[in-house]
Amino acid sequence: MTSRHLYIHVPFCARRCSYCDFSIAVRSTTPVDEYVTGLRRELDGLRPELEGATLDTIYLGGGTPSRLGGLGVADVITTVRDRAQISDAPEITIEANPDDVNDMAVAHWVAAGVNRVSLGSQSFDDAALKWMHRTHDSLQIGRAVSTLRRGGIDNISLDLIFALPAHLRRSWESDLVRALDLEPSHLSLYGLTVEAQTPIARWADRGATVQGSEESYEEEFLAAHTMMAGAGYDHYEVSNFAQPGMSSRHNSAYWTGASYAGVGPSAHSFDGARRWWNVSAYSEWIRRLNAGEPVLGGEESLTDDNRAAEEVYLGLRTHRGLPITEDEVIRVRPWESAGWAVIDEPHKNPRIRLTPTGWLRLDSLAAEIAAQRTRSLTPA
Repeated sequence: MTSRHLYIHVPFCARRCSYCDFSIAVRSTTPVDEYVTGLRRELDGLRPELEGATLDTIYLGGGTPSRLGGLGVADVITTVRDRAQISDAPEITIEANPDDVNDMAVAHWVAAGVNRVSLGSQSFDDAALKWMHRTHDSLQIGRAVSTLRRGGIDNISLDLIFALPAHLRRSWESDLVRALDLEPSHLSLYGLTVEAQTPIARWADRGATVQGSEESYEEEFLAAHTMMAGAGYDHYEVSNFAQPGMSSRHNSAYWTGASYAGVGPSAHSFDGARRWWNVSAYSEWIRRLNAGEPVLGGEESLTDDNRAAEEVYLGLRTHRGLPITEDEVIRVRPWESAGWAVIDEPHKNPRIRLTPTGWLRLDSLAAEIAAQRTRSLTPA
């Protein structure tokens, strides 16, 4: 593994949120020791690949990594340190729910090297939080932020969800204002989508309204851009805003096509040419590790067409944009005329960057450019 980025999937949750289709394990009591033992065994199997690698970022995602508690998170990071080099100035992130944040847990996280927390806030509206099946209330978000800062973690990201159904009467503007009042270094804003096998998918099957309209989706996305930009945040990726210099280093690696390693149930890895992933269910992951069996769940080798398509899609997602050819400049001129894109240096090393209204139409342009590049790769 030449990757400088490690993702660790921690699947445990107190309950499944109404919109969640991630690989999680709902447990009333988190099996910390069992999980960490399994993680050690998986990482031991990667020793040859880890030797010589220096990790620049480590990201504990989930699930809810904060369910491991302070000592559990520390054990996970110690497990990594015992098996890999970590850079002198790493970004070590854990995802946390507000109700898991307390002074003792934060002290253990900081001592272990955690310097960034992604807080699963989702909304400041208690009715919306209840509808989402969240385990915290709105007041706990501010308390968690204060506790993190008191404990020495200033790099705090907040997650919020927009495009909720109108019947909830959630004020998106109020959520944005309350988030900004907490002065986070980073915000991730996600539009609600209905995924199969989730509670809201079942509600939708019964005829319930579980999403906002397409019009409200666009209005709330653009309102967020206007408010965040006005507050000095960089809209550096479709769903992500950061104070200058505070972009997520780990997630940015994904968007630039860098290689990364993943451990834990359902975790993905990528080496630039091949992508592979672990079995999804926690029970199967731990069973295989205990039996000394591989935890590989699947893999794919990327074709030239796959790589071309991913390069286009990832480039268009970020504020850096995508290098394009002179022929492609002509093809994307209508997007520029519509205000959906900006073409930098059209006559020398041209690059297209999407505007916020263009990002709402990202899939369409990505498919068009990728299809054109695929045709150019196909022998006549």
